[in-house]
Amino acid sequence: MRLSDPLNAFCAHSTARLQGAPGRPLSGLAFAAKDLFDIAGHVTGAGNPDWLALHPPASRTAPVVQALVDAGADMVGKTHTDELSRGILGANAHYGTPTNPNAPGRVPGGSSSGSAAAVAGGLVEFAIGTDTGGSVRIPASFCGIFGIRPSHGRLSLAGVVGQAPSFDTVGWFARETDLLARVGEILLGTELRHAPRPRHVIVATDAFAIAEPVTASALRPAVERIAALVGRSEQRAVSASVPLAVWFAHQRAIQGREAWETFGDWIDRNNPRFAFEIADNFLRGMRVEDTALTAAREFQAARRRELLEMLAPDTIVCLPTAPFPAPPLRQPRSTMWAKRTAISTLTSIAGTLGAPQLSLPVAFVDGLPVGLSLMARPGADEMLLAFARELPPDL
Repeated sequence: MRLSDPLNAFCAHSTARLQGAPGRPLSGLAFAAKDLFDIAGHVTGAGNPDWLALHPPASRTAPVVQALVDAGADMVGKTHTDELSRGILGANAHYGTPTNPNAPGRVPGGSSSGSAAAVAGGLVEFAIGTDTGGSVRIPASFCGIFGIRPSHGRLSLAGVVGQAPSFDTVGWFARETDLLARVGEILLGTELRHAPRPRHVIVATDAFAIAEPVTASALRPAVERIAALVGRSEQRAVSASVPLAVWFAHQRAIQGREAWETFGDWIDRNNPRFAFEIADNFLRGMRVEDTALTAAREFQAARRRELLEMLAPDTIVCLPTAPFPAPPLRQPRSTMWAKRTAISTLTSIAGTLGAPQLSLPVAFVDGLPVGLSLMARPGADEMLLAFARELPPDL
């Protein structure tokens, strides 16, 4: 039976479905999985028709998907992704762009575009995606839903088409924080009632400086309410030593080179069809020199040392998820280049640090949703989820 899909969120080429176990914590809930997750007996398409045609069906289901099914949730379909997860806007030249239900005529954000659209449009209760350079956080902000990128390494990437191992994570979306937290308890294998509560808020001034002024202003009331709930706050830069643009440059070097190492042999052998931006991403990654890669890894290690000095276990950081609301569809590529750079500069903070980041849909700019993020030190995923669950709906 074909799933009703007015949003072009789901992959028409996939019939993958899994029935959840009865009487379990997530029984009765429907979820979707980005078309990077293996489902036994089905080909994982990864957003590219040549990848779909040249790969066999998966021999086993990705453990992350299986954990959710074992917990009772029904996996009802595979969702669209930017090609090989190498985009940030949600457009796909082969399968079309999923509709953003909360920002019509605007991009949904990528690469977990279909998963975010399916949740925002009420087609499923929750969905899973992946986040390497912002691919859960940005769709969450653009589509006006909750989304979390967990600490790097917290969840298994087995049975997932990866991109850049230094940054790849599995994340998830929901329309309300209680369900986001319930899914987190299953995937993280923990009970959030034992999680610590944040006692200190850092408002990241350098991150807010990247956001467009109207977006920063729209997020300020929520920042102030969160600071009041926590009780102690300060305004300071996340990066006291170097501009955030430098963080992005180094993440781009590592991510681009690792993506080429992941897919380069397959591209070389098969000459697949790619959209211009996707091909350009791979070519730039291929050309990253060993010296640049070494420098980028050293930079990442240094920033992580700084983080551990700055971020106590009971501290959270507030920052804009994205610099602006979802841009309009079909803007010129030259126009979108600067926008992609601004987006990735913000998302490179948690990526560089391997830190968890949770996006909250707390504000609007001209009727379009914008997200506020909470970030914590690596391993503090439970604190973020438990705190988000406590926040009032009218934050």
